[in-house]
Amino acid sequence: MKTSKAYAVCPTTLFTVGARASGRVLEIDRWLLRTLLNGVGSPDIGAALWDGKDALPGSAAPFRMTIQNRATLLRLIANPLLYFGDDYSAGNIEIEGEMVPFLETVYRAMARRGDVRRRSKPVPNWQRQTVNSPPESRKNIHHHYDIGNDFYRLWLDREMLYTCAYFPSRDISLEEAQVAKMELVCRKLRLKGGERVIEAGCGWGALARYMAKQYGAKVRAFNISSEQVAYARQRAGEEGIAGVEYIEDDYRNITGECDVFVSIGMLEHVGPNNYRKLGEVIDRTLSETGLGLIHSIGQNIAEPMSDWLQKRIFPGSYTPTVREMMEIFEPYAFNVIDLENLRLHYARTLEHWLERFELHSGQVAQMFDESFVRAWRLYLCGSIANFTTGSLELFQVLFSRRGNNRVPWTRADLLDSGKNHGKP
Repeated sequence: MKTSKAYAVCPTTLFTVGARASGRVLEIDRWLLRTLLNGVGSPDIGAALWDGKDALPGSAAPFRMTIQNRATLLRLIANPLLYFGDDYSAGNIEIEGEMVPFLETVYRAMARRGDVRRRSKPVPNWQRQTVNSPPESRKNIHHHYDIGNDFYRLWLDREMLYTCAYFPSRDISLEEAQVAKMELVCRKLRLKGGERVIEAGCGWGALARYMAKQYGAKVRAFNISSEQVAYARQRAGEEGIAGVEYIEDDYRNITGECDVFVSIGMLEHVGPNNYRKLGEVIDRTLSETGLGLIHSIGQNIAEPMSDWLQKRIFPGSYTPTVREMMEIFEPYAFNVIDLENLRLHYARTLEHWLERFELHSGQVAQMFDESFVRAWRLYLCGSIANFTTGSLELFQVLFSRRGNNRVPWTRADLLDSGKNHGKP
């Protein structure tokens, strides 16, 4: 069995503790559990310890959390935002009932409480300089994106898009919705044949291929994930798509002029301390009449990602507020033309991903191990819950240079006008 060391969710001793009997439940154990639940806003959930007895008699909640041993309980008291994920992944916490509604209930309670999420301390300024420095960025991206194209191929759409799709209708397929997202982005950018495009953070290269093939654009797409770049180059070659170049390099090194600057799902890995640097890159490359679009997960309250997500899933990640995103635009006098929030579209995208992931969970366990499956199940379910409860947003920001009047008069041209949204 192949085990991913990058996703080892806890020390080996944690599994040993989970397998041992924790002794009889003491009254202080029940008090600690009640204290834990109160600390996260007293969510309406069932809860039990390793003796199986409900700690909150009378609860009619459709789901129940069972903590399997005392060591897990103590870790949760110390840092629930880290150890819930670790111990669920290790099998020391079991959830009866559907995971997404369970997490939605907990997140809403935490939002009411207000102070729990802020137990994760912001990264000190002296550390921020290295969190997403060029070498650290490459290391962080490798941790998440270079764990194997075969893994992502199991549950992404056939174009391998790992960002929010766009659903003109809720009942269309994931494949159709991802094409609709690419078409929406191209329309917002008023893309025309022959225009020069720079894409910062291209994933597996689908948008660059779409722009070159469907619009005749000339695209230079940058990425620091070696596996993604190799896949993107292979796909473009197999499909005979001219006019697209995939470059394995950091966004900070981008040079040359473009008519369009686009970044889909990269800003989450840039970090607030580098927003002005990203703005500088755009300022030195975007033509006087050019347009740009940044598509990013965001939030309404500036606070760090959870400890578990930072340590186990997305090291170096941060989701900005709109105010923080303005650090990209204001210093260089860019005009923000349009801002759209696609929050519920991301929740729907994640529902598709989760369904496909569960269908292939046996294969994932063979590729990695069962703790990896549980960790990624929690990550996908938690992401859905974060979007449905409004803890996370999805912002698309369209911008231009000051005085550029090549801007839309209305949004009418984003509606169907000859092209077929979402049809491959």
